[in-house]
Amino acid sequence: MTLRLLWRTLLKKQDQNNTLLRRFLFAVSLSFALFLTASAKPRVETVQFQSKLVKATLPYKVILPLDYDTSSTTRYPVLYLLHGLTGHYSDWISRTNVEDYAAQYRIIVVTPEGNDGWYTDSAMVATDKYETYILKELIPDVQQRYRTIEARYGRGIAGLSMGGYGSLKFGLKSPSTFVFAASMSGALGVARFTEKETLASGWATSLQLFGPVDSDTRKANDLFQLVTQLPAARIASLPFFYFDCGTEDSGLIFPYNRELAGLMLEKKIPHEYRELPGDHSWAYWDKQVQEVLKIAAQKMRLPQPFADSRNLKSEPRAN
Repeated sequence: MTLRLLWRTLLKKQDQNNTLLRRFLFAVSLSFALFLTASAKPRVETVQFQSKLVKATLPYKVILPLDYDTSSTTRYPVLYLLHGLTGHYSDWISRTNVEDYAAQYRIIVVTPEGNDGWYTDSAMVATDKYETYILKELIPDVQQRYRTIEARYGRGIAGLSMGGYGSLKFGLKSPSTFVFAASMSGALGVARFTEKETLASGWATSLQLFGPVDSDTRKANDLFQLVTQLPAARIASLPFFYFDCGTEDSGLIFPYNRELAGLMLEKKIPHEYRELPGDHSWAYWDKQVQEVLKIAAQKMRLPQPFADSRNLKSEPRAN
């Protein structure tokens, strides 16, 4: 072997070794980055919002995407996540692992305070305007404080039990506001209950809210009437509906979910309904909120993945 050929052979082997080393270092770096992403926790903020409509402090929590502070020009879609009866704005974060689940998506998650207001403007108490508050106060406040996509395709709403009822109602009554509406174990029949049924159910607060059986407020917030009276021409403008219910849930919940699914199928409203093993519990909702986030990410418009935001300076945090 000539000296020149030997030299070329050695150089070739060195190049091969360098290539292998570069590949190895890349694999290690990628694995480390994935580990950091998997173990990272999103930043959670609490906003003490003062409602002029309800005339009370209605706090809400915000789960921010992992890259919110480093991607200073990116705008994100928002999923509003509503709590249930006797619950509060902090329930989703304190009683489920929604922070960890939300970290997988470039979505802002907002958990508002709804008290026991059924996300409805009361027929009898002038300041109980929990529907108008969400639409006219909360959403504008979130948009003012955070970098959100301020369009329908960047906004969804979901909830459990009372919040599930409220979410589907927002989707039906305010279709230009939301592109996606979801319910887990929704108390969908509440506006249809008679006074006797309402008292027996333990949902007595809804009597003052919806008024008498034949009240205009009750009719305007009855999901079944809203769907039945929906003109065919408006169906195309509706958000996509997703709702599920545990087969071991109570007679106050399960039959109404199945009935609404049949009615939506009859009206040809785009939706997905699932009946799953489970009852009216946090174990069920902790599992199903993962599905809601997954479907919301499909239906809302997310920022482009892998945007190179590493060299951008963070904007000041919202207070």
